[in-house]
Amino acid sequence: MSAGSVALIVPGDFGVADLYELGIPAAVFGMPQPDLADPWYELWLCGTGNRTGTTTPSFTLHSTHGLEDVVRADTVIVSWVPDEVIEDNAPVPPDLVAALRAAHDNGARIVSACVGAYALAEAGLLDGKRATAHWMHTALLAERYPKIHVDDSQLYVDEGDVLTSAGMSAGLDVCLHLVRRDLGAHVANQLARRMVVPGHRPGHLGQFVDLSVPTSDADGLAPVLDWARARLDEPLTIEDLARKAAMSPRTFYRRLQATTGTTPLQWLLGERITRAQVLLESTDLPMEKVAALSGIGTANNLRHHFLKQVGRSPSDHRQAFRR
Repeated sequence: MSAGSVALIVPGDFGVADLYELGIPAAVFGMPQPDLADPWYELWLCGTGNRTGTTTPSFTLHSTHGLEDVVRADTVIVSWVPDEVIEDNAPVPPDLVAALRAAHDNGARIVSACVGAYALAEAGLLDGKRATAHWMHTALLAERYPKIHVDDSQLYVDEGDVLTSAGMSAGLDVCLHLVRRDLGAHVANQLARRMVVPGHRPGHLGQFVDLSVPTSDADGLAPVLDWARARLDEPLTIEDLARKAAMSPRTFYRRLQATTGTTPLQWLLGERITRAQVLLESTDLPMEKVAALSGIGTANNLRHHFLKQVGRSPSDHRQAFRR
C-alpha cells in the first residue's frame, strides 16, 4: 500500500514542548524504513511564518514548504496554535484555518495533537464529532466549541478523515495508529519496536495513569506479557497471568492497569486483534483459522471484535492490503 505525503505544520518559532510534539511525527514519517515499506511516507515541513511569542527557549525552522502546499498532502498534522489562542482567546490564524479546510475538501486526512485541536475546531472539521486534546485544554475546547463532543478520557479519537490526540506521548500513539491503518499491524509493530515503545495503545485508554505504582512494574510484567503473547491461541484467564507473574489476581489486575492503562482482558483482546491483523495482512488463511490462531474463537467473534476495534470487517481489512 502507498504511504503517501504527510504535511507537518510548523510555526516560525516554537518552544521546547512544541519541539517534542513536532519531533514525534517527524521521526515516524520522516525517517525512511525501506525494509518495512518502500516507498515510505514523504514528509513536508510546512512553515506558517507565524511567531509563537513563546517566552521559553525557542527554535526557528527554515522550511522548504509553506501553507500553500498543505492542500496537496494526503495527511496533514497540526500540533500547534499560537499561545495567545489559549491564553487570551485570540483567533486561530486565518491562513492556517483556510489551509486545513482546503486540504480536507481535497480529501486529506487531518490530524491534531494537543492544542492543534483548536485549529481543527476553528476550521469546523470537528463539528458533531468526538474529539480529544491534552486534558489541561479540553474544558476550554468544549466551552469554545459546543458542537464538538470533547472527551478528555481518550488518548486519541479516530473519526476516519479527522483524528485528534492528547498531548505529548499520545501523539506517538496516534502516529503509530496511522501507520497501522496505512501499512498494517506488522509494519507498525516493527516500527514501534525500533522506537522502543509499545506497539499499540488503543485510543480509548485513559490519559491518566496511576503513578503510585513504581515504573519498575513495567519491567516486572514484561516476561508474563511476552509469555501470554506466545499463547494467544490458548484460553487465558486473569488467574493464568497472575499465576505466571507470581501475584494474586487482584494485585496483577491493579498493576497491569496502573502500568498500561487497561485491564487484563482488554489487553488480551487488543493483542489478539493485533495478531489477527497480522494474519489477515500476511496470509490467505480462512477466517475461522485466523480467529482460532488469534484466540478470538470463531469467525463471527472475530468479525464482531474486529469491527469494534479496527472500524472495518476482517475481509475488508484483508482486501485493503491486497490492493
